[in-house]
Amino acid sequence: MSVLETRGVRKRFDDHEVLRGIDLDVAQHEVVVLIGASGSGKSTLLRTINLIERVDDGQIFLSGMDITDPRVDADRIRARIGVVFQHFNLFPHLNVLDNVTLAARRVHRMPKDEATARGRELLDTLGLGGKAREYPDRLSGGQQQRVAIVRAIMTDPELLLLDEITSALDPQLVGEVLDLVRELKGRGSTILMATHEMSFAREVADRVVFLKGGVLVEQGTPEQIFDDPQHPDTAEFLARVHS
Repeated sequence: MSVLETRGVRKRFDDHEVLRGIDLDVAQHEVVVLIGASGSGKSTLLRTINLIERVDDGQIFLSGMDITDPRVDADRIRARIGVVFQHFNLFPHLNVLDNVTLAARRVHRMPKDEATARGRELLDTLGLGGKAREYPDRLSGGQQQRVAIVRAIMTDPELLLLDEITSALDPQLVGEVLDLVRELKGRGSTILMATHEMSFAREVADRVVFLKGGVLVEQGTPEQIFDDPQHPDTAEFLARVHS
């Protein structure tokens, strides 16, 4: 069963149609990577899936449930999805442990002792155990982004959305964040992510999706997309990136 299905999703801002009929499935435990130039619609698609933006037409299904139905409680849907954006959005007045457990306690009503134990376990597992009592301004950008990812997976979300999570980082910090995504893939997380890191997309994706101008142009395995693209727009984009 697909964790995520989008059917004919369209989104317009004023006179500009950013998404022009997107059909996409993401299966359980699958990692799907969105590639494309800036303005191709990658981030907007992720924002519609998390109901930050409402679609103008089409439907989005989360584990078979139509979440674009206006009667749906958007906050309950968001509680089932983990999201990490390019900017860390950590609370500066809370330490690392409180940052990663806050939503679990307040939104998911997880008991404080349980949330604390779960948060410490994840931080330890992912190499951040020694930072639990630090505040965000004492962490590197890569560490802050890793904390944001830990926060997103605290409650085992059905779907994890990652939106250009390395674009705000210095090049030397990118690797440690991508290592964490590899770890999540190994744990069986279902992930839809947008990235400009083509080598990483080739390595970690089960399927690569190329968007241009709000249209899903081509999708396939990393080998097919990167080594033998079928659409000239895909080939032109990749040639431009590699040059």
